[in-house]
Amino acid sequence: MANSIDPVLLLQDLIRCASVTPTEAGVFDVLERALTPLGFTVTRLRFEGRDSYPVDNLFATRGSSGPHLLFNGHTDVVPPGDRALWTHEPFGAEIADGLLYGRGAVDMKSGIAAFVAALSEAPATGRISLAITNDEEADGINGTARILEWAKDQGHSFDFAIVGEPSATARVGDSIKIGRRGSLNGRITVTGVQGHVAYPHKALNPLPIAAELVSKLSGTLDDGSEHFPASNLEFTSIDVGNTVTNVIPASATLRFNVRYNDRWTPESLEESIREAIGGLDDEGTTITFDVAGTPSRSFLSPLGGGVEALIAAIEDRTGKRPELSTGGGTSDARFVAQSCPVVECGLPGPTMHKADEHVVLADLADLTALYAAFLKRYLGVAS
Repeated sequence: MANSIDPVLLLQDLIRCASVTPTEAGVFDVLERALTPLGFTVTRLRFEGRDSYPVDNLFATRGSSGPHLLFNGHTDVVPPGDRALWTHEPFGAEIADGLLYGRGAVDMKSGIAAFVAALSEAPATGRISLAITNDEEADGINGTARILEWAKDQGHSFDFAIVGEPSATARVGDSIKIGRRGSLNGRITVTGVQGHVAYPHKALNPLPIAAELVSKLSGTLDDGSEHFPASNLEFTSIDVGNTVTNVIPASATLRFNVRYNDRWTPESLEESIREAIGGLDDEGTTITFDVAGTPSRSFLSPLGGGVEALIAAIEDRTGKRPELSTGGGTSDARFVAQSCPVVECGLPGPTMHKADEHVVLADLADLTALYAAFLKRYLGVAS
């Protein structure tokens, strides 16, 4: 086709933009130059406020009839870290021995490059949109969630979505994510009375109560559900702000995260934690509990429609039905799931966030071909 796009060259151009969150670094210029000749109307969106930093985003759309397919992804990357650990320039997009190196090569500029390249080979039929943010790796506040709010206000509604995050385990298409656990961050503060360690009767040490809370709350909260593993609470820090050995601290702050399945909501989880904390106040010690930030809810996309079309496309190409996974952490799919069924489908990701992050060029070609096959099937285009 006249506007055929090479996913390797596009990925190299994207990687050469040092788009560490939230710096856009020209990465949307690259995407706009690729999408406009394919008939997409590209809108740049900058959102700010809500106690977070300003973020640049991109929304592109083409077509006005038929099922509305959404592709979601992020162009922001984590910092490269210690450059001395890299054998290739983090933003050089160098190719060696069938590998393309660079920060974001796997997570997840590869998914974006593969999808845009697949679009360039697909007939310009159906209704397709892309929601690309430069804020997924950090706050995630002024990114995908805000794009979807804006799109709804503009009259857009979606029937199915693919998020191009790394989802495969060993080979492209062996696993897709049809759901994710929810995530809730919490903070507990135990307040006592500061004093000299030689006179403990004149103080009230908060640490024994803090230790009891850690013991009581840590671990699994249930035995799992049909599609999800057990919910789990893990403490991540205990801080008393004490730099000396002869002072009993006034308070101890405990932070934790819960990854929870579809047996819970943020509201029911918060209520259960408060009930567990209750009754542990001891001789004047007070305990406060707050949910930090906005929890993400668990979701599970129903089979059928776009999900089955993607499964069928994978089965046709690989000869095997993919594993339908709900494992891992969180992604922007949690925001997309509030608008339509969503699946994460991308590359294997063993090097994401590591030094010398890289993508296997053969995998990039396979993912592009898989997206192209799905587009034909979803849009009803005869082979």
